[in-house]
Amino acid sequence: MTLVLGIETSCDETAASVVEDGRLVRSNVVASQHDLHRKYHGVVPEIASRSHLERIWPVLAEATDTAGVTIAQVDALAVGNRPGLIGSLLVGVSAAQALAWSTTKPLIGIDHVQAHLYAASLLDQPNEAIIRYPAIGLVVSGGHTSLYTVTGPTTMQRLGKTIDDAVGEAYDKAAVILDAGYPGGPRLDKLAQRGTASVKLPRSLLGNDNLDFSFSGLKTALLYAVRGHPVRRGGQVTYPRSADELTDTQRADLAASFQIAAVDALILKLERVIKQQITSADPPQGLIIGGGVCANSLLRRRAVELGRAHELVVHLPPLPYCLDNAAMIAGLAHHFFQHNRFDDLHLPAIATGTQPATSNLN
Repeated sequence: MTLVLGIETSCDETAASVVEDGRLVRSNVVASQHDLHRKYHGVVPEIASRSHLERIWPVLAEATDTAGVTIAQVDALAVGNRPGLIGSLLVGVSAAQALAWSTTKPLIGIDHVQAHLYAASLLDQPNEAIIRYPAIGLVVSGGHTSLYTVTGPTTMQRLGKTIDDAVGEAYDKAAVILDAGYPGGPRLDKLAQRGTASVKLPRSLLGNDNLDFSFSGLKTALLYAVRGHPVRRGGQVTYPRSADELTDTQRADLAASFQIAAVDALILKLERVIKQQITSADPPQGLIIGGGVCANSLLRRRAVELGRAHELVVHLPPLPYCLDNAAMIAGLAHHFFQHNRFDDLHLPAIATGTQPATSNLN
């Protein structure tokens, strides 16, 4: 039995987890900062990093207590060290470095995006369910929207990415436009379930074979549908309407229209890559989706339908492991531990733009 203690502080969640043998979650503690950032309608990096400093040690203590182990009893320490907000990452990386130095435990740095694709492998109870490779992977979160060919837990090749907004960022901005509340993604999802997609909004396909994503046009179309087209007078831009003038029905219908357009764009690209690869020499055996947006009710339903239509097993993380968490960090680190792939105490915190298009880490 191998126990890994994972730490995750890439954005605004302070998280720690103990995972057994890479799959069985013994503890999963997440301290959210939603109340701190709500009035800003988004994450303020300085506030996030200060909150991590206050919460990291209590969260670690709760994770080990819940798992019924001490830090001396875990086999390795893992930390999400890339990508993310640099101030937030530094808190988690520094904590992991301090623990590794003081306990002489191996230290393993984990790519946050890669860990999101591993989250579907996590279990709360032991069973025999496993992911078969190769698979098609989709990461959908506030900072990332990317497609991958995944040939193992630590091996993936990027096929497409967003050229502007990530889908989670577009959801957050759409929630602001509709005055739907914070956090934007779940609030807009809930609002959309009460509406009808009666407003036509664009789906950006970027060409017949393109596997990249674009959501800026959808966001702008929603803004104009809510507030009208901007007018410039005297050097200032004004809008003829405001979200305050919407009825509850109109607000819900616009949310539903946005959600269907966003999910359509994701499903269309997934279907496109399935058709490109299904006749290959090594066709995909399944579809893996990870990231905060895979908690979205419509996306989960449409993904299952897509898998059924193409006879692919769809792997979706349980809802607690869709959002940022440390269980996915600790679980993925198990596979590095098995291959003695460790980092030294100079492990850097790396903010953004560092993930290679191909990652083969076995």
